[in-house]
Amino acid sequence: MSLIDESGSFTLGARTVTRLGYGAMQLAGPGVFGPPKDRHAALAVLREAVASGVDHIDTSDYYGPHVTNQLIREALHPYSDDLVIVTKLGARRGPDGAWLPAFSPAELTQAVHDNLRNLGLEVLEVVNLRFMFGIHGPAEGPIEAPLTALAELQRKGLVRHIGVSNVTRSQIAAARRICPIACVQNQYNLVQRSDDALIEELARAGTAYVPFFPLGGFTPLHSSRLSAVAQRLGASPMQVALAWLLQRAPNILLIPGTSSVAHLRENLAAARLRLPEDAVRDLDGLGASAA
Repeated sequence: MSLIDESGSFTLGARTVTRLGYGAMQLAGPGVFGPPKDRHAALAVLREAVASGVDHIDTSDYYGPHVTNQLIREALHPYSDDLVIVTKLGARRGPDGAWLPAFSPAELTQAVHDNLRNLGLEVLEVVNLRFMFGIHGPAEGPIEAPLTALAELQRKGLVRHIGVSNVTRSQIAAARRICPIACVQNQYNLVQRSDDALIEELARAGTAYVPFFPLGGFTPLHSSRLSAVAQRLGASPMQVALAWLLQRAPNILLIPGTSSVAHLRENLAAARLRLPEDAVRDLDGLGASAA
């Protein structure tokens, strides 16, 4: 039994994965654009993650673009049978690194084939379709046309399971009328708590919820209350933030990212951290104060 097995497991598509996974976004260059500063270090992080028991890696071919998927293939191919690689569609990168929407059937088809080629796969296990109607979070907008196009690629055997990202509750309902939804990927962490009720609904439905930016993303979490709890428990603030998410709901799957082996090990050690009730109460208050 590996250290991260203590985080528990949950269903993702047709597979059961350990709840503490790895997000590959930070392996690309600055701004998630271009090659990594240290290619050998990036490869070492991926190999260390899998050696430590990680069986769920989150990526996208628009990270780089192409960079993280090519790194994953170089580091880990041929893949172990228990490794689930989850990718996402819905954007492309401009020459200047800009994030541009890419939702036409032709763009989605090209993106699926780019992911397959750069990852060295014949079928993508899980594909999240990320929507971009709002700048700062989910916003209402029509999802039917692009999701129908992705579902057609699923029927052709190129994709096994479909998830949605950056979506509202009503968009999830609309998505389920088109195809089964394996997971929802939205921003959520100690202070970004707008999906509290949604997480409970998805848990009752047996659907995985995968928070992106679990540690704050481009603006890492900083809080005197978080630091005080961490000091009391003899852990780092980031370990406490991850442990809080693991205790928040059984359907939460974590994909913290890093380009450092040392930081990866620190994140994975959160699997065995158990927060006492008084610490959970203190941390729950962070979401209330941010609301």
